[in-house]
Amino acid sequence: MTSAPRSVRTATVADAAVVADLLDRFNREFDTPTPGHAVLATRLERLLSNHDVVALLAGDPAVGLALLTLRPNVWCAGPVALLDELYVVPVERRRGIGTALLQAAERECRQRGSKLLEINVDGEDADARRFYERHGYANHEPDQTEPQLYYHRYLVPPS
Repeated sequence: MTSAPRSVRTATVADAAVVADLLDRFNREFDTPTPGHAVLATRLERLLSNHDVVALLAGDPAVGLALLTLRPNVWCAGPVALLDELYVVPVERRRGIGTALLQAAERECRQRGSKLLEINVDGEDADARRFYERHGYANHEPDQTEPQLYYHRYLVPPS
């Protein structure tokens, strides 16, 4: 086990396999389908070369990951950011690594002109909900009491 990382770094295309490994581990840990390490690494080589996809790695070797995508939005002057994934390997949890990654993600988004960071959380994932709420995130607009809901539909089968 390592201590909490002193810094979080931005992954490069050369880190695609490391990012793929953490994403694959994340999905396997939570029994979520994954296309596997090789497919993820190939996709990440392409995605990490774009300005609108950012992976942040914590630790050396990496024990945590934040994956962000940024997109234009008519309601905001800058891009809207989505925290696609935040993962810390189990033995390294509760050491501030997730907080360091989230704070680094927020800084990265601000630097890229984003004023809004969105996060989708499974309703039954009480630990993740507590984590994000502890960091000031809410599942409703300030003047609303009803939670916001996320809907999705695969237009083609996932691969």
